[in-house]
Amino acid sequence: MTAHSETRTLPFTPQQMYDLVADVARYPEFLPWTAAARIRSVDEAGDHSVMLADLVVSFKVFRERFGSRVTLWPGDMKIDTSYIDGPFRYLDSTWTFRPADQGCEVQFDVDFEFRNRILQGAAGMFFYEAMQRIVRAFEKRAHDIYDPIK
Repeated sequence: MTAHSETRTLPFTPQQMYDLVADVARYPEFLPWTAAARIRSVDEAGDHSVMLADLVVSFKVFRERFGSRVTLWPGDMKIDTSYIDGPFRYLDSTWTFRPADQGCEVQFDVDFEFRNRILQGAAGMFFYEAMQRIVRAFEKRAHDIYDPIK
């Protein structure tokens, strides 16, 4: 099991940050190690929608596709992701977006385990740095596409 939790306060609205993270199709444009993204389907379910998405992650000689179920909760400003198929035994993540003084508090929680022990061991060696890099990539993307709240 490899888990990470990070909370940051950013000078953007919760809606802006929610929209940015929910736009899975654009991840290859800015997210490290993301070579491709494909949205399989989006189903509306009243107060939420469920997106099935595939991401191709590439790092050195490692290149894998994995499928996820992304549950979008716009009323709660929350995005839950759960693993469907690919190289993991499991993968769960949650993004939450709350109003904060001069912006938004963004919380990211992720927990996963690779099926392959060698990959899991390698992930453990660089996991914390990789998760920080991913969160910073979302932050940079927000600065690139939105004007900060003054």
